Amino acid sequence: MILRNLGLITQDPANFFIFLLVSLTALVLAITVHEFSHALTATGLGDETARRLGRLSLNPLVHLDPMGSLMLLLVGFGWGKPVPVNALAFGRNALRGMSLVAFAGPLSNLLTAIVLAIPFRVGLVPWPFSVEAQFFSSTTTYFVGLGLFTGILFNLVLAVFNLIPIAPLDGSKVLPGLLPRNLARSYQRIEAWGPGLLIAVIGADIFFGTRILFRVIGPVVNLLSGAVVGHPVF
Repeated sequence: MILRNLGLITQDPANFFIFLLVSLTALVLAITVHEFSHALTATGLGDETARRLGRLSLNPLVHLDPMGSLMLLLVGFGWGKPVPVNALAFGRNALRGMSLVAFAGPLSNLLTAIVLAIPFRVGLVPWPFSVEAQFFSSTTTYFVGLGLFTGILFNLVLAVFNLIPIAPLDGSKVLPGLLPRNLARSYQRIEAWGPGLLIAVIGADIFFGTRILFRVIGPVVNLLSGAVVGHPVF
């Protein structure tokens, strides 16, 4: 239903331009909040690397990776410019510190989605794919709702995708902090296989239409969306 309605929106050139602008804004917001949260948490735990390199900032230009942004916009997953972190700055709690820094990014996206859902929850803006929004709302209200929807979608996708425990995603740093030390070391020894596995999965999705990633993250994103805003986003 949602995908069909988005298709109708993008058939009109003016609506397509507005939708593209709204989507780019939501994408920039999601990535900026994500990477800033990594930098803020690392700084709070005693690592000044991100601050020295100018990454403790809400300026999107210091966080955006062109290819990662394009991939997220076109195929639903992507990345920002990684925030450099010095695990030695965390001392004996290096694993815990890295886990907290990694988790801060997805958590910030989830919290952003919750904030963006407030206008829907309190009835200020109708859900953009409801009959009320499409037939009884003003154009401005409709596109405000569409913008909020896009922001919720991107933030939830970023949160769930990045928590997959495969390097270089955040989940590969979160998991060792939750495991006993011996299991964490065993996991870190196979971490080097992660990028190759992730590229293989993404390649299979793009070139063969396997939709592996969507099958993994789609149900979780919809579950979170139902809890956050009361509607699925897929």
